[in-house]
Amino acid sequence: MNRHRDTSASTRSLWPPRRVFITLASLATAIVLVRAGLLENVVGSIVDQAVRNIITLILAFAGLMTVLVWFLRESGHPPRLKKTVAWGLLAAVALGCAALRIERVSGDLVPEFAWRWTPSRDRLLPQTAAGSGAEREPRVDSTAQRWQANESGDFPRFLGPNGNAGVDACAIPVSGDDFTEVWRRPIGAGWSGFTVCDGHAVTLEQRGEEEVIACYAVETGAPEWSIAVPARHETVLGGVGPRSTPTIHDGVVYATGATGWLHAIDGPTGTVRWRKNVVDDLGLDPAAHAAAVAWGRAGSPLVTESLVIVPAGGPQTQGGGAVSLVAYDRATGSRVWTGGDEQISYVTPILTTHAGREVVLTVNEASVAAYDPTDGRGLWSFPWPGHSNSDASCSQAHVLADGRIFISKGYGIGAAVFEPETGTEPLGFRQVWAQPGMLKTKFTNVAIHDGHAYGLSDGILECVRLSDGKRMWKGGRYGQGQVLRVRGVLVVQAESGEVVFVDCSPEKHLVRGRLAALDGQTWNNPCVTPDRLLVRNAEEAACYRFTAEAAR
Repeated sequence: MNRHRDTSASTRSLWPPRRVFITLASLATAIVLVRAGLLENVVGSIVDQAVRNIITLILAFAGLMTVLVWFLRESGHPPRLKKTVAWGLLAAVALGCAALRIERVSGDLVPEFAWRWTPSRDRLLPQTAAGSGAEREPRVDSTAQRWQANESGDFPRFLGPNGNAGVDACAIPVSGDDFTEVWRRPIGAGWSGFTVCDGHAVTLEQRGEEEVIACYAVETGAPEWSIAVPARHETVLGGVGPRSTPTIHDGVVYATGATGWLHAIDGPTGTVRWRKNVVDDLGLDPAAHAAAVAWGRAGSPLVTESLVIVPAGGPQTQGGGAVSLVAYDRATGSRVWTGGDEQISYVTPILTTHAGREVVLTVNEASVAAYDPTDGRGLWSFPWPGHSNSDASCSQAHVLADGRIFISKGYGIGAAVFEPETGTEPLGFRQVWAQPGMLKTKFTNVAIHDGHAYGLSDGILECVRLSDGKRMWKGGRYGQGQVLRVRGVLVVQAESGEVVFVDCSPEKHLVRGRLAALDGQTWNNPCVTPDRLLVRNAEEAACYRFTAEAAR
């Protein structure tokens, strides 16, 4: 006689068996280990906050599915209830997908949702009449026709006057009470910062289907001129709009867009001197390049006495590979040279002195490299791991006083210092120290002061001694924001929009004051002049005044 196991609903339990509880307990323990950062001890490598969030989501989903599978297949609940729950869950998921979209994702991969029928903020802003990007009559404040550079008061490039996230020409208060809001205005999407010259603030923004270079009066926030081209960069993880910050040199604004546009614009009049689409000019495959440099072109222009140097890209359509840098004539926009054959990253090239000679220093997709500024010839390089469509490099390299090179990034790589090896041609480098768990600067840069590096390490402010990589302190959770040093004060632009003032000292993490500057996700770098703090994000911009008496 065949004996059949009784699987009727009447003999099944209404409560999960022990194995389900064991599974749930195991998953809960794993979540606790992940959230507490103890997973690194198990896997033997650094795990950043975004990866922790992904693992947490996977583990939570596994727990939900464990309970759901038991409920639908093995529990003793009535079939009608099971069908109701199953169809209810499917309907809820379908309704959620139909009604909601991911508006943006934080630096730690936490999504923010919006209704699908609600247009994004940048599409609600007024569009220009630029059409194809042709020159048009600019709107210029008649009282501000000349742009006189002021070395002690301007903020003319990405990361400040010297491009190193440090400002020494002026001081800044450390109490939020010492700041007075001067103006606040809506602004187009994007992660560009402000640059300032002679009372004029320039930035890039996305307004619908147009990428815009816009100039505002620092005193009032009033628009002075804008130049637009039909271009839009948008990804779920990276957001909408241009990523780079304009450069102002001799009264000319140089700006690079997320899709390849490079502009030279006369500051006083807002007229275009010349423009290039770098992707077209170099014969790059647009689709392949967009896939390789997935988060949009982010390097700001490096301007020398005669050249404008920007990251190039690749691959080329005629079977060629990548091009690391391209230089254009400042006056005419004619291409002068190309240099390197590595894919670009999201770093801005800088002009610096190393080993007694002037070099263009940049970070490529998987290396740190130096090039001759006169002809683009490669001088030296050393490996720095990364891929521009995944674990990308976004942080600048720094030449230290003794010729060593400091570099950092997120994605479990952290910080390292390399020193040149004498007697090698081309110049070789050896690693002095590397700390995968320190200064994991995912979207940000470090500020270097008195032999120490200060930066947001996976969202937590950290101070590291440069001589040996020793962590001096770590404290304060600011998200994937930005850091700017103003003399002895760290101006920390938190991802939440708040600005926090911290002592730039290796002694301890000491918060001096806070300013509720913006509201909402902020990946943009702040801008500081002798009496102004300018901040922006993807939705609004604001200007705060402070007095020299209150600054320290």
